[in-house]
Amino acid sequence: MEKGLLDKVEDNAAVRIWAEMTQREKGDSLIEGHMSELWDFTRISVVQNDLREMREIWDQWDNETKQLLYCNYGDLPYLLSVKVDKYLFRALAQFWNPAYSCFTFGKVDLTPTVEEYTTLLRCPKIQVDKVYSRAANVPTLLKKLMNITGMSEQWVTARIQQKGDSKCIPWKSLRDLVIVHPDMKKRVDIFTLGIYGLVIFPKALGHIDEVVSDLFDRLSKGVTPVSAILAKTFRSLTECRRAGERRFIGCAQLLLAWFQPLLENEDIEWRAPWLIPDEILYRCREFDWVPLLGIWGAVRYAPLLVSRQDNYKNRVREMSNAWNQTRRMKILAVGPSITPEYSQWHNQRVNDNISVSNPKTTRSLEEHLQVLLSEIEIIKQDFEKRSLELGKKIEQLEEEKMQLGLDVDIQRLEAGKLRKGKNKAEEDLDSLKTDYKKL
Repeated sequence: MEKGLLDKVEDNAAVRIWAEMTQREKGDSLIEGHMSELWDFTRISVVQNDLREMREIWDQWDNETKQLLYCNYGDLPYLLSVKVDKYLFRALAQFWNPAYSCFTFGKVDLTPTVEEYTTLLRCPKIQVDKVYSRAANVPTLLKKLMNITGMSEQWVTARIQQKGDSKCIPWKSLRDLVIVHPDMKKRVDIFTLGIYGLVIFPKALGHIDEVVSDLFDRLSKGVTPVSAILAKTFRSLTECRRAGERRFIGCAQLLLAWFQPLLENEDIEWRAPWLIPDEILYRCREFDWVPLLGIWGAVRYAPLLVSRQDNYKNRVREMSNAWNQTRRMKILAVGPSITPEYSQWHNQRVNDNISVSNPKTTRSLEEHLQVLLSEIEIIKQDFEKRSLELGKKIEQLEEEKMQLGLDVDIQRLEAGKLRKGKNKAEEDLDSLKTDYKKL
């Protein structure tokens, strides 16, 4: 890319020619001879924070306070009402393709895009090309929380905790501030920080991690959170698929809000039906892809040619600077735009979550979605089995509790008898003392 060239919008046909040429020259990002080492079935925990207190606080706010949050931070409060269907999420995760950072259903690849997430969040004050990257020297968690909350150093210090390898602050401490803080702007800021820590980046349950506060602190400078959100989503899905069993640490609400509308129509949509942008971001600077910088690492994102995650520590500055020179492509009228060359490449590529292609066993998208429903049924049966086991355990504990209750009642009766005996003995002793004095 030419030096000094800033944002550029290119013709769809020119981008297609560039993409095909790049693919022929550079191939995929996979190492030659790559073999999938994923588990056949991934057990993903989608444990969520209890958001009832946040919803109650939001419902109690007046319109002026709510509008202040909307104007500064966008539509984040809607995430509080999104129900996480853990069966759908676990089934969807089985189709995550770590090699290309996308969901692969047969011959169809799906991935949330920067444009779609930006639209869903609707953050009015962000600059779409101003991405987050953690600086080498950042203010301490203490300083950032003092700035966000307006509280004293002593107050903040008393509430900072250590969880694992990072520091954090409990939501209950921030909750009390949201309720009683006299400054409406501070109440909104603290509440929004809670959404980022409990919903968007839920690491330690019930706590807001220090790196989340660093991202939040940068929002006022126009930094977009979208790249960090996508980066964490992609990385966590990949980590879960490769480990075989792990907790998803990302915004499950936002991912399902993006995915579920694709299944609502009779015909499956391969892109968000509610968003048809004029342009889409497809590369930055000299990169053939878009670097997504997250709060816990980075990942490559390529709407045209999805690639594997990059070395975050060594290239973070280079990737951050790449966002100063973005390239977008114009979108033509809605319709199929897949070339024979693309179809040939897609059939021959090595997919991390799919066995080697066999024409006799190749399934259509509808068949893959049927498999997804089957996966949901498997997870449902597994849940029902565990629920039955827990039910039996509860019954056993209830019986033990009842038995203990009976034992307690018996002990009480015995104690009552002993008390009566003791009282009778004391009365007899007093009587003897009285008789003795008379003598």
